[in-house]
Amino acid sequence: MASEIIKHIADYLEAAELEKREVVKITKTIKPDLTVAEAYQAQELLVQKKLDRGHKIVGPKMGLTSKAKWDQMGVSEPIYGYVFDYMLVDNGGVVPFQIHPKVEAEIAFLIGEDIEGPGITGAQVLAKTEYVLPALEIIDSRYENFNFTLTDVIADNASTSRVVFGNTLRKPSDFDLELVGVTLSINGQIKELGAGAAVLGHPANAIAVLANMLARKGDKIKKGEIIMSGALTSAVLLKVGDFVSGKFEGLGEVTFTVGE
Repeated sequence: MASEIIKHIADYLEAAELEKREVVKITKTIKPDLTVAEAYQAQELLVQKKLDRGHKIVGPKMGLTSKAKWDQMGVSEPIYGYVFDYMLVDNGGVVPFQIHPKVEAEIAFLIGEDIEGPGITGAQVLAKTEYVLPALEIIDSRYENFNFTLTDVIADNASTSRVVFGNTLRKPSDFDLELVGVTLSINGQIKELGAGAAVLGHPANAIAVLANMLARKGDKIKKGEIIMSGALTSAVLLKVGDFVSGKFEGLGEVTFTVGE
């Protein structure tokens, strides 16, 4: 049973998202000693609130999937959150401006069979993946100035805001995902270059870690879920009117415009 303070955290973050406003981080205003376990409890309540409003989970998403980010945040494993149906924007569509959005390029995995940890490896993930596809994730922390600690960002559903999937689906056996390059451009200017190896050496490794993390709470990756494996590039700040393009080697282009 979640404590009253954990319920308050979920309410606080839900209101910030619905009202499109930034708030002071939890560890400064509500609970300075928030633990990772408590942060995931708050996230679970936030997820349940979305489900109660009729939204559906598309799949989990991974965050902090580079060793550099681990060093920066003082952690030894990634974090996860959830992408919902209302967050999806068609390729070439308009992403509504929320608070202070940033964009990252990612490779997503369409799961063909349940993946249940512990002990899952990247090779097992690839064997159970039906297709991979390119994606642009728009993260939009509910916290002032994107200022947060590890537990703050976990509670905030890992800053998830919107996702644009590409139209090209490929079998993971068709190419080496760690070598897939991406060019992320804003208004025709290249802002970031990245490759699959930026995600724990191989994007499938991040999905394996997710399966093993979910196993700790008796959960698993489910057939049909589309999972965001983690950023191939650094996040780039967006403004209204920006035209964003991610060109993925062998996976095509994903684009969107930032609306009002």
